[in-house]
Amino acid sequence: MAGNRESGIGNRPVRVRVALCAGEASGDLLGAGLVARLLERFPDAQFAGIGGPKMRAEGFEAWHDCSELAVMGLAEVLAHLPRLLRLRRSFRKRVLDWKPDVFIGIDAPDFNLGVERWLKARGVRTVHYVSPSVWAWRAGRAAKIGRSADRVLCLFPMEPPIYARHGVDARFVGHPLADAMALEPDRNGARATLGLTPQSPVLAVLPGSRRGEIERLLPVFLDALPRIAAAVPGLIAVLPAANAACRAQIEAQLAGRGNLPPVALTDGRAGEAMIASDVVLLASGTATLEALLAKRPMVVAYRIAALTYALVKGLGLLKTNRYSLPNALAGEAVVPELMQADCTAEKIAAAVIDWFKHPERLAALAPRFEQIHAELRRDASGSAAAAVAELLDD
Repeated sequence: MAGNRESGIGNRPVRVRVALCAGEASGDLLGAGLVARLLERFPDAQFAGIGGPKMRAEGFEAWHDCSELAVMGLAEVLAHLPRLLRLRRSFRKRVLDWKPDVFIGIDAPDFNLGVERWLKARGVRTVHYVSPSVWAWRAGRAAKIGRSADRVLCLFPMEPPIYARHGVDARFVGHPLADAMALEPDRNGARATLGLTPQSPVLAVLPGSRRGEIERLLPVFLDALPRIAAAVPGLIAVLPAANAACRAQIEAQLAGRGNLPPVALTDGRAGEAMIASDVVLLASGTATLEALLAKRPMVVAYRIAALTYALVKGLGLLKTNRYSLPNALAGEAVVPELMQADCTAEKIAAAVIDWFKHPERLAALAPRFEQIHAELRRDASGSAAAAVAELLDD
């Protein structure tokens, strides 16, 4: 076993050591669940590496906080690149010196895959938890990921077959969000929490949590609102702000717009907003999965820089015609996707109005979403811990 430091019963070390690296808040949450479930199997195990407060609360020793890796945007990454490279060099050396039985990189592929590859070459077993979106972008990356990780833990069922084509050991463990969300969401409770009446038609509006997304998408979403309100009397829009910076950016765009229906701007509460809504208008991304788990009909819209889109299409990096997770998981177009040139106020309004005017479509959609929810509900932390334990027990 890699990292065997002292003799014990059979080939097992006296204390299992697990090194982990979580690169942001979502990874910290995944890591905390994994550490907790591994401790059930290995009560004396030691856990150390890069993580956040949730992982530390489970007994994880953080050599660095996950916030040190939370860098987004090309310009910001370039500005922090020398520091990140120094951190990666020192971190992987410290991991090797610590002699772990396994290293688990949680998401953050740009950082973790390089660390995993370096450690694997030196005899350390490696796991990558959360597959990059190989179902949508550059499926050939699966082989490269396999050169870094002995095992890949996937959140979605369509991912392991892609890895299998490249001879990579990948396991579907389920999605923790599916474990956390109720199979039957409490819509009336969510409306009461947000101060919404049961009868009001409600549209949840989620333009993303990144500055660039809000800049590109929110003006189009706001342009669509008067058109929707004209067709849906009494409409209320609920617009969650992910953080204070997002709220300030949203408020700046709302200022001076006098033709909007009532807009309830909330601090966080995106999940409650989706559950409370009749329809969700949102950016493509993980939020579409949350809307699916909330069993709400949605319109997915997205727009990236024209040059970036031309390069992605021209180089053949995009391997799917289904951009949103609900459509990818369903294997067909169950919700409208309005991407790039189709991301206009006119088309968005028409698609949203269509959901409001045809409730029978929701009646047909809800059982499909319930089926997908049940498939994803696999006790993700427990399943991931079992997959890691298999490596430790070899």
